[in-house]
Amino acid sequence: MPSSTGNGWVQLRQQTRSLESQTDTLFHAYSRFASAPNLPPKPTEEETKTETQIQELLEKRETLISQLTRLLDSESLLTASALKQNNLSRHRETLLEHRHTLSRLRSSISESRQRANLLSTVRSDIDAYRSANPESAEADYMLDERGRIDRSHGVADSVLSQAYAVNEQFGVQREMLGNVQRRIVGAAGKVPGINGLIGRIGAKKRRDGVILGGFIAFCMLVFLYFM
Repeated sequence: MPSSTGNGWVQLRQQTRSLESQTDTLFHAYSRFASAPNLPPKPTEEETKTETQIQELLEKRETLISQLTRLLDSESLLTASALKQNNLSRHRETLLEHRHTLSRLRSSISESRQRANLLSTVRSDIDAYRSANPESAEADYMLDERGRIDRSHGVADSVLSQAYAVNEQFGVQREMLGNVQRRIVGAAGKVPGINGLIGRIGAKKRRDGVILGGFIAFCMLVFLYFM
């Protein structure tokens, strides 16, 4: 008898866990309807089918949990382990959580559908009003165009302001570099012999330039002579 009871417990638990996994998979599919950008005015066949399948799974799991409860109650206090009690409690908690999830998703889908229907009705009313009042529709169009132009001007002003700010920063940097250069020149002038050294370096560069220029001219003359 204990062996038969144990086998029955294992089979019922396996069925319960399998149905829990199936419920999670269907919840994943059902949640997509809640996050859909444009819900149709009425539930689609797929949405209705998915919700019905979830409800049927919850009912089957409740039946299995009742069977597990009766099976555990039929066992003696010695054979009824704390592990089985914990497993049964977990299945009950998961079932209750899934019932709340179904209710929450159902409400979310209903609210999304109501918002979509309201927006659709408002758009239809606006289109009907514009069709019946073409002058008003033209005025609305001109206002929309004016708004777009104003936004374009705002973007252009922002870009120009950034350009002016960058140009001002460049001016500040040029002034800073000029000050640094003047300080360097002033400091160099205070060091004894530094001006003479700079002058000799400049003279040597000019002399090297003259020698290099003369050498190039000589080479050109030799080249022209042999041509």
